[in-house]
Amino acid sequence: MSKVLRDARLVDGRRVNIEITDGLISGLYAVGAMTGDTLVDDLGGWLVLPALVEPHAHLDNALIAEVVPNLRGDLQGAFEAGDAALAAGKITHEGTVARAIKAMELLLVHGVTAVRSHVAVGGDFGVRNVLALQEVKTYFKELIDIQLVALAISPVAGPDGVRNRAALESAVEIGVDLIGGCPHLDSDGPGLIKIAIRMATEAGLGLDLHVDETLDPAVLTLRDLARQVQDSGFEHSVAASHCVSLGMQTPKIQAEVAKEVAEAGVSVFCLPQTNLFLQGRDHPTAMPRGLTAVRALQDAGVLVAAGADNVQDPFNPVGRSDPLETASLLVMAGHQTPDNAYRMVSNNAREGIGLPRLSIEVGSRADLMAIDAVSTREAIADSPMSRRVYRGGVLVASSDQQTAVHRKA
Repeated sequence: MSKVLRDARLVDGRRVNIEITDGLISGLYAVGAMTGDTLVDDLGGWLVLPALVEPHAHLDNALIAEVVPNLRGDLQGAFEAGDAALAAGKITHEGTVARAIKAMELLLVHGVTAVRSHVAVGGDFGVRNVLALQEVKTYFKELIDIQLVALAISPVAGPDGVRNRAALESAVEIGVDLIGGCPHLDSDGPGLIKIAIRMATEAGLGLDLHVDETLDPAVLTLRDLARQVQDSGFEHSVAASHCVSLGMQTPKIQAEVAKEVAEAGVSVFCLPQTNLFLQGRDHPTAMPRGLTAVRALQDAGVLVAAGADNVQDPFNPVGRSDPLETASLLVMAGHQTPDNAYRMVSNNAREGIGLPRLSIEVGSRADLMAIDAVSTREAIADSPMSRRVYRGGVLVASSDQQTAVHRKA
């Protein structure tokens, strides 16, 4: 079955009709050149771009800021707020499912057709959140691709980690897509990485670890992750999220570590929203931005993508569930060009979570976002909510923004 997106604007300014057949782009034609009975969506000159991706979400926490406030505002305060809410019975299976569904709908309507979410495993949670997110996935079949990362609560290594390791094994048995954890928060970070690699190897899964979410330059487990991945011969995908402390190193160390990360094939996910909120509170003068060394990683050939991380929860009380917000922060705080910032939240993110890259060319999968803008820069700057979202050429979400200025006669 074919359909046509009529009068689509490309990034080079051309206005074309995009033909889609069986989920793939099958033709690009001059506006007005096509006739026949093909189904048509008239875009009226809206810009068409590869669909957005959220490579690092926490859907089990999303949209809970009103009932779980982080009064301290730092990372430890977020953990304490979550623990207190759980103990008080404020976090339920039904509530988690409902909030995650709403968060997914927000992502979808903003242009996201693929998301990777970390899900807390272990501690007092056990595997309850994995079960909740698996239920959520059933609501979005044929709408959005969803990957789940079993995020092991620390400690994982050593005798104190027995309970959390058991929960991680249970999560794998239930069904997750990747193994996760926070080596910089573990009493034995290298030990956690070793366990994660072993479990992922046995299960045939990839890794996505929270790494070095701190401004302390003495913490640099990213280098250990790269070396263990190399030494173990690990054959599946590996992503390191955050990597904040790399941004605190000297340029020489940044370049050295980035080279090792590139050689190990580790992707890095920069997460500006949450890191800008949580990091730097102990630096009243010349406050660091709390981002990883994006430029050094890019120069070394590392695949660098970006995500929002937390959205309206104790780790980040704001956030719009819109990767264009992430792209805007990459421009302002990460000194990226608008075009590169968009790639970091679209094609780089797709590749980072193991999906093929997209293009507005014949043969590419038709996962597309049409937006009422004339350029990528304008789309990021204005973030208009007039959008159409296509997954495999099928319209899966739409929104229309209306504005008016009311002047006195």
